[in-house]
Amino acid sequence: MKATAMAHPIQGLVKYHGMRDDIKRFPYHDSISVCTAPSHTRTTVEFSMDYDEDTFIVDGEELDGRAYERVEAVVEKARSKSDAAHTVYPVRLESENSFPSNVGLGSSSSGFAAAAMALAEAADLDASRQEISTIARVGSASSARAVTGAFSQLYTGLNDEDCHSERIPSDLHENLKIVVGLVPYHKETEDAHREAADSHMFQARNAHIHGQIAEMRDALRDNDFERTFELAEQDSLSLAATTMTGPSGWVYWQPATLAIFNTVRELREEEDIPVYFSTDTGASVYVNTTEEYAEQVEEAVADCGVSTTIWDVGGPAKLLDEDQHLF
Repeated sequence: MKATAMAHPIQGLVKYHGMRDDIKRFPYHDSISVCTAPSHTRTTVEFSMDYDEDTFIVDGEELDGRAYERVEAVVEKARSKSDAAHTVYPVRLESENSFPSNVGLGSSSSGFAAAAMALAEAADLDASRQEISTIARVGSASSARAVTGAFSQLYTGLNDEDCHSERIPSDLHENLKIVVGLVPYHKETEDAHREAADSHMFQARNAHIHGQIAEMRDALRDNDFERTFELAEQDSLSLAATTMTGPSGWVYWQPATLAIFNTVRELREEEDIPVYFSTDTGASVYVNTTEEYAEQVEEAVADCGVSTTIWDVGGPAKLLDEDQHLF
């Protein structure tokens, strides 16, 4: 059976860092994000006796090594939940991104979310998005939030009943514009998560993160733009501090990243524009502002010498019609 799904990547607002379990991908603490659109991943999967082995292709490149293993983990979890006889056959999975990958824009989140959504359909699973989020999670914990979409929270835990994603109700999507400053510096998020607990700042981050989560949920429910994105900006700095003080001392930010930070602060402090920066594990920058100021902010960010685009809030992962199949 063949199925195709689409999912939007996430911008982390309060980000998880470090994994309690690297196989099942249980993070140490909760996390909250917002999906970004129209950026998306489209994925088609098919179980068929005509295939010799499981094959995974992303943006025209056949996966091997660790990348293959991560997709295989999601496939096997979908198989384990299915009673359909055809899931014993090999699967072909093809995926395409509408935006650059491995530059800090959440491509793994949308990739595994779209894969999990398509696999659930192709495997005849009668599953809710909450349940599908646990399938996506074993590929990337952030992808669980891309399954449920918009503003979502991934709860930590040691089983699927606890460690799943749920939507947080908020009307902030109506006025939020996300100016993306693309800084094309390759990174591997998995490496940073693996080292997180070895940073001397890890325990300090964990000590305050639960309060940060509670504040973020409250700000979103109150539709408080300034408090929401001030918290996201603060969390970006905390995440980077923990990453930079791990054993490898990774510094993902580039000169253009810092230039954008400074521009955002000047706009906020000197022109009283509601604008805040945010980064995940990478050099590219999300600049969160309102519709009224989006074009002005984009122009200022572009003056930092980077490519820019304006994104909106994306919804949950969804199935697509047959005419959208990639093969």
